[in-house]
Amino acid sequence: MDAPSPAQDALAQPTRARLFALLGSLYRPAPTEELAELVGLHPNGVRVHLERMAEDGLVTRHRERLARGRPRDTWAISPDAQPGGAPPTAYAELARWLVRTLTTIHTRARDVEAVGREIGRELPVGQDGALPEQRFHDILASLGFQPEREPPATDRVTYRLRNCPYRAVARERQALVCGLHRGITRGLLDTIDAKTKLAGFEPQDPDQAGCLVELRGPMSAQAPRD
Repeated sequence: MDAPSPAQDALAQPTRARLFALLGSLYRPAPTEELAELVGLHPNGVRVHLERMAEDGLVTRHRERLARGRPRDTWAISPDAQPGGAPPTAYAELARWLVRTLTTIHTRARDVEAVGREIGRELPVGQDGALPEQRFHDILASLGFQPEREPPATDRVTYRLRNCPYRAVARERQALVCGLHRGITRGLLDTIDAKTKLAGFEPQDPDQAGCLVELRGPMSAQAPRD
């Protein structure tokens, strides 16, 4: 996820910017110690940076209980994150994926979606201990969609995507961009829980956001009810 950072923003500090970008590239929550190892710093210093980012609403902290020893903190991109004070964008990822699409096919809608599905299957989705529905939600947040669960039903779960990180490109080629995103969503489900299906995908104006993604299957029963 791209992360603009004016001077007053927490991400103006280089280490925090690196940590935010790293969490976005992992597509999953990560413990303090793993993040510290990846950026080559002491966990205590990294924890201070993460706590500052949490104060600014950029990341969320979860306390993970382990089979042995003390609980540990894990961190993830917040669904409400606004790096640089604005909704996140993801032009770098989208550009790479679109180049792959355009060099592979003649941009027929069904073929764009097929390439997107391949991409979705390749994205890292592993996360020990987390339910598939939570893993899917975390990936949407990492990609910058700012997902919000609609009131859950017994047979489905619906996410309202409050931000389109690809809006600049979608204004020009919305059918292409949304087809790619729909395919990526299907590919993620293939990997996370093949029994859960994409039952609805309703694009909206990219500048207004609010696209709806509806899933039906086992993951619907895993969505939080409170």
